[in-house]
Amino acid sequence: MNDTQYNLMADELILALEEAIEDCGIDIDYEGVGGMLTLTFKNASKIIVNKQAPLHEIWVATKFNGHHFHFEDGQWQDKRGGGEFWQFISNAVSIQADSQVSLQAD
Repeated sequence: MNDTQYNLMADELILALEEAIEDCGIDIDYEGVGGMLTLTFKNASKIIVNKQAPLHEIWVATKFNGHHFHFEDGQWQDKRGGGEFWQFISNAVSIQADSQVSLQAD
């Protein structure tokens, strides 16, 4: 993957996440700036999703831990073996929102 492809795919992922948060029915504030998306929950905890362009990765920091995702086999995969991005982010948001949330790209 070249830099242009990475930037297009990473931007699409972050935009899809913004839309999924907007549509999930849970009160989660979000702010996207310069390749970084910050989700803020009612309990003041945050999840930060940001592009790591030099590495062609997406990094996600939750109140519990951090994960690095790279694009493989048509999906953003956790480099720690933690699974696919949408599965991971749904679980992380559910924990921090204290409510079951299922997020996915449209």
